[in-house]
Amino acid sequence: MKLIIAYIQPERLTPVKQALYEEGVYKLSVTNALGCGQQRGYHESYRGVDVEVNLLKKVRLEIAVNTEFVDRTIEAIIKGARTGNIGDGKILVLDLGECIRIRTGERGHDAIG
Repeated sequence: MKLIIAYIQPERLTPVKQALYEEGVYKLSVTNALGCGQQRGYHESYRGVDVEVNLLKKVRLEIAVNTEFVDRTIEAIIKGARTGNIGDGKILVLDLGECIRIRTGERGHDAIG
């Protein structure tokens, strides 16, 4: 079992979800996030004052999958999120020690579904 965490551009959320659905991955959690990486933000002028904006809007996806779904989940995220520009995002893959479905009490691979 793995936990896949991806940070993507907000406007790429719909294409990423569509790519995941095509691969049979339906269960995910989505939250708004702020962060910066290689793009380091940008400068803008607000009421005549130069302002450095270095925390940019991102979307964080969390997807728990069984081992056989890891590669196809990663490829779907890349397919939907890649634009070829700096700021496309990052994917993190972590080992998932335990998963428990609250409704039934199922544990492990059965709980992920």
